[in-house]
Amino acid sequence: MVGIFSFNSDGIRMEAMEPKKSLTTEQLEDAARLKALYESKKKSLGVTQYTIADELGITQGAVGHYLNGRNALNLPVAAAFAKILQVSIGDFSPTIESEAQKMLAHETSNVKFIGPYKKGREYPLISWVQAGAWAEAMEPYTIDEIDEWFESDAKVFGKAFWLRVDGDSMTAPTGISIPEGTLVLIDTGREAVNGSLVIAKMVDANEATFKKLIIDGGQKYLKGLNPAWPMKEINGNCKIIGVAIQTMMRLV
Repeated sequence: MVGIFSFNSDGIRMEAMEPKKSLTTEQLEDAARLKALYESKKKSLGVTQYTIADELGITQGAVGHYLNGRNALNLPVAAAFAKILQVSIGDFSPTIESEAQKMLAHETSNVKFIGPYKKGREYPLISWVQAGAWAEAMEPYTIDEIDEWFESDAKVFGKAFWLRVDGDSMTAPTGISIPEGTLVLIDTGREAVNGSLVIAKMVDANEATFKKLIIDGGQKYLKGLNPAWPMKEINGNCKIIGVAIQTMMRLV
């Protein structure tokens, strides 16, 4: 800022503040409209310059400067006045209202319409015991036993079903984490590779288990995402039922 200087009677240079920039005619008209709204509504709404100051976090004097056209209105201040006086910004400042609309349009411009909703294929939510039966030579479930079906648009290579995660073995402190209650879609036709999250059944277990498949030097292991769960070697004592391809969390 360029300073404005003067000299006193002793010849000492005195520095003065630069004069405040004058408001435009449009800004003065905005202030006049705002003040008229304030005067007409303050009694019915029970507001004063002091209550407005408290709401805006400024002094009563600053409120007066906005109302009397000494300070130019800006979007945050105009929005606060509009809320307090229960009017729209456009009622006193069409220019700031236009600015607000442009900002809103810019913020929502990254939302794109990708087409009408297309219903996905529905798959049953089954129990872990039913999932374990998939490894046996028996029908894992009948339609009458299924109470819940959930959609998915994921590409599925074989028969598929949903499972609800139970326990914390797949809850990780970092990276991919699948906490208890998450719904997981299992594709029984997809090949399991190193790193796949799989549903497997141990020969000595009655139900399936959900773990990460580790293949190291031809040896296979099942490992929980939770580091507290140790890696378990599998060598013919386990059947991989399917691979997890999608998760979904229900909050209610």
